[in-house]
Amino acid sequence: MTDQPHPHHPAPELFTWEFATDPYPAYAWLREHEPVHRTRLPSGVEAWLVTRYADARQALADPRLSKNPAHHDEPAHAKGKTGIPGERKAELMTHLLNIDPPDHTRLRRLVSKAFTPRRVAEFAPRVQELTDDLIDRFAADGSADLIHDFAFPLPIYAICDLLGVPREDQDDFRDWAGMMIRHGGGPRGGVARSVKKMRAYLADLIHRKREDLADFPDSDSAPSEDLLSGLIRASDQGEHLTENEAAAMAFILLFAGFETTVNLIGNGTYALLTHPEQRALLEKSLAAGERGLLETGVEELLRYDGPVELATWRFATRPLTLGGKDIAAGDPVLVVLAAADRDPERFADPDVLDLGRRDNQHLGYGHGIHYCLGAPLARLEGQTALATLLTRLPDLQLAGDPADLRWRGGLIMRGLRTLPVEFTPERSRTAGRTA
Repeated sequence: MTDQPHPHHPAPELFTWEFATDPYPAYAWLREHEPVHRTRLPSGVEAWLVTRYADARQALADPRLSKNPAHHDEPAHAKGKTGIPGERKAELMTHLLNIDPPDHTRLRRLVSKAFTPRRVAEFAPRVQELTDDLIDRFAADGSADLIHDFAFPLPIYAICDLLGVPREDQDDFRDWAGMMIRHGGGPRGGVARSVKKMRAYLADLIHRKREDLADFPDSDSAPSEDLLSGLIRASDQGEHLTENEAAAMAFILLFAGFETTVNLIGNGTYALLTHPEQRALLEKSLAAGERGLLETGVEELLRYDGPVELATWRFATRPLTLGGKDIAAGDPVLVVLAAADRDPERFADPDVLDLGRRDNQHLGYGHGIHYCLGAPLARLEGQTALATLLTRLPDLQLAGDPADLRWRGGLIMRGLRTLPVEFTPERSRTAGRTA
């Protein structure tokens, strides 16, 4: 560690297991004493942590902070110490989290139409179907691990459907994603192997879809088009999307689109189970057929204990000053969303869970040109998952002591390893279905 202690207060120790369980006291210390804080990460890379809301919002939209790791002044990115494990070796670097305008603008434009509110609304019945099908599998048992049995598979199957991965191949994606989400908890080299397998599969799928699309030169005559087919068609019609870019795009949509939602559902359910008064208010609202509290509630869960603890890597392209600290060109900067979203200068009673909170411009999905493209889909999945769980399993409760729960290691994401629950078993596999 290179944490510099405050003259009168010792700096908190970061990135321990105790810190992972509850990082918020340490972030409160940093916001007050060292809001832009240079530290050595567990990987050995030195980076700046930005913890106050105003500074975080500025940094997320500052064009001097590049997403391209080529701007890093050390070769750490080449050694896999920054970015997503395995992406460099699998030639999956040219995606939205690693590039700047104009390439970022071009690629984002190509994929953004798949995540419009209208397209997401059209997908809502499928999300509800997936949600109910997954609950059906354990509803009669009286107990489940909500991470493994529910929060994890739901977004995997949803994003696979959107991309156009055939149903018979989706369990392979689930296995690969499971290895990636462990953050080092699996066999050595497992993440890189999973990324490589996913890259090979995506290359083959793109090839097969391109051959299929040759039979439908006019998009108006083609069958209902999945996202990957749309990217291929755009590429073939002059949008200059290379096969590597198409594969990298599919990869990042899967990677960024599943773990965030796993954590939203897991963290959100845990917060509701440990805040019975707020849960009761939401259940009363749902029973009355209202959705307002569900919608503001999911936003509050994103703010209170969101799925993304630190925004993905940024690198200074030239010297700049942030929060009174001088950042050198080439320095990595990590915006701590979890700290910014509990800043008392921006949010009243920030450590209190208030599902009805109105003034809630949280940074859970980022800010600026890299604002999360899949946010509308994640919101839909989060709202559907939580509403259906509470409606179908009304006496859902934690099984065991909350102190025994463990949080996954990893720099960017924040999520539970397991979430064991118990409930009264459903008598019928179709009992309690939501509309």
